[in-house]
Amino acid sequence: MRRDIRESSNYREAEALYGTFHSTATGRMVDAAQLAVSPDGREAVCVGTWAEMPGCVEATHICRVDLDTGEMRVITSGPSKNRFPRYSPEGRRIAFLSDRHRAGDFQLYLFDLVTGVERAASPVEGWVEYLHWSPDGTQVLLGVAGHGADLPSGQGAITTQDGRSGTPSWCPTIDVGEEDSHWRRAWIYDLTTERAWCASPPQCNVWEATWLDVRSIVAITSAIPGEGHWYSARLDIIDIDINIGKRSELFTPTEQLGRLKCSPSGQYIGVIEALCSDREVIAGDLRLIDRLTGRVRQIDSCGTDISYFEWLGNERLLIAGHRGFETVVCLCDLSLGSTSEVWSSHDVSTNGFHVRVSGIGRHGDCALLSETFTRPPELAVIRRGVYHTVCRLTSESDQSATLVNSIRPVCWKAFDGLEIQGWVLLPKASLPVPLVMCVHGGPVWHWHPTWLGRKNLFALLLLKKGYGIFLPNPRGSSARGQDFARRVCGDMGGTDTGDYLSGLDFLVAQGIADPDRLGVTGTSYGGYMTCWLITHDARFAAAVPVSPATNRISQYLTCNIPQFVSKFLGEGFTQSGGKYLERSPVMYAHQAKTPTLSICGALDRCTPPTEAAQFHGALLQHGIESVLVTYPEEGHGIRGIPAVIDQAARMVSWFEKHMAGSERG
Repeated sequence: MRRDIRESSNYREAEALYGTFHSTATGRMVDAAQLAVSPDGREAVCVGTWAEMPGCVEATHICRVDLDTGEMRVITSGPSKNRFPRYSPEGRRIAFLSDRHRAGDFQLYLFDLVTGVERAASPVEGWVEYLHWSPDGTQVLLGVAGHGADLPSGQGAITTQDGRSGTPSWCPTIDVGEEDSHWRRAWIYDLTTERAWCASPPQCNVWEATWLDVRSIVAITSAIPGEGHWYSARLDIIDIDINIGKRSELFTPTEQLGRLKCSPSGQYIGVIEALCSDREVIAGDLRLIDRLTGRVRQIDSCGTDISYFEWLGNERLLIAGHRGFETVVCLCDLSLGSTSEVWSSHDVSTNGFHVRVSGIGRHGDCALLSETFTRPPELAVIRRGVYHTVCRLTSESDQSATLVNSIRPVCWKAFDGLEIQGWVLLPKASLPVPLVMCVHGGPVWHWHPTWLGRKNLFALLLLKKGYGIFLPNPRGSSARGQDFARRVCGDMGGTDTGDYLSGLDFLVAQGIADPDRLGVTGTSYGGYMTCWLITHDARFAAAVPVSPATNRISQYLTCNIPQFVSKFLGEGFTQSGGKYLERSPVMYAHQAKTPTLSICGALDRCTPPTEAAQFHGALLQHGIESVLVTYPEEGHGIRGIPAVIDQAARMVSWFEKHMAGSERG
């Protein structure tokens, strides 16, 4: 396999396909995210993505959209990235983050909707990840990560750099365990004094924080800043008024916490608790904690794994999440002790790892950036349970729909009788078709309808060439409740192995999949499971693990989230003959028969590139066809352009090479 394949037919085809969705020639919006509705419910802001620079460099801008007419106005400009827009409580200002001063160094900016004047706030020591307005609109809470802190795995698990240091490129990197620069802090910006100051105490790493009232904040914290310590973080109240920096423990969870929001009165702290694989990827149970008594109440979710909620006054909550195949929005009334379903859909979901909406008024109406597998994002509102399109946010037609013949939700029984769910995307070809199984990451996540045109080039190319795509949601996935998710905890590569294989058996028996032309791929946990499956089952004609973990001992000792490894294996790495060896694919490479293309990013801190390299070396030792591709500027998962195009071309070429015929080598 050549290093430079830009002249190959598959690269040119992938590049052309990407161009149909992300053209740089028209200067149009190609995607949207981070929706927030104004306090009066008349308009919303979102982050629009434009492919407007040579070489497909994307810029993101803050957009205002009228929820009645769909009219859109862009309020930022230039080549920078702008994100996280939020209206002030009275609706006059929009606070947002921008890196226009220095790439990657996001700082707070304020836009006055009355005067149209934009200004930068005082910079902070680090880069800002999120913001929240104080209840009275006089201050902004900032979540600030120190330069050198790692991004979460869902954003690439790359160690951020401080471009201001001026350190020569030849200088070595230094690792002493935990460094002060890695801390995450809560900062406050005061609009009256125009001053920013750190509000969290020393030796307190703030993963997420929000306002409790104008005198205190509530935060998910740990005593150590390393990324893996998020898995054992707790909930604290931090005083920012009289006893500045004083904190008191409020709640210690069994699992992980995320999505903090407090009731307007400050009496209740709402937080989602769930078994999580990755920070910021959370869907589970909503807890309400009484600030005065410490009593914890679990909210009825109508069977939904909750990934979003917001307060509609002190007695009502808007909640949204996933339930099996469905995207669900509900209204919870605390005074009545009841939760009612507002809207649900099998076909429509939102972008990102899990569903998010933004409430309109107090009665369960909301806005969302919705999409399907084959439809680009559009802005929609749900009023009285009825879905209405406000406007299409891209001018691109649904070209991905022309490549897909049908999309089928499927259910089958695992070897132990447990029902497993998944999706099958079929090409315009006669059955049975060659089929590639895509294993999702996590393992606690799930496949749901997300637009294929975003960056799923390899899947679109395979569909175009007549291949089917299988998206299984085995035990351990989200959307089926916490008991279902916990079935993988302590058993990675155990019973869930059978869920994938029985799913393939089902599709073969239904006449959908050609048993002699089965492929497998996946990223992160999906990469691990790809390696695991081909060392335990010989049915696969080709495999492409991406960002895999293949040796649990080396991953534990070299990655930035060793706590994940110990949590999901259920034991320590020093246990002789334990799961760290037992569940490592590299130990079974001698059993593999499948030609394998391993892909990784050189900057990955979550599953370091040495993991893919070990498996590649082990396969070669045992005479198995193997190729290792390492992208020097990528982290956990391949995300940048043109690396995504290159990856898609290589993956499709690999599957074509080994699945075109009916015989396996």
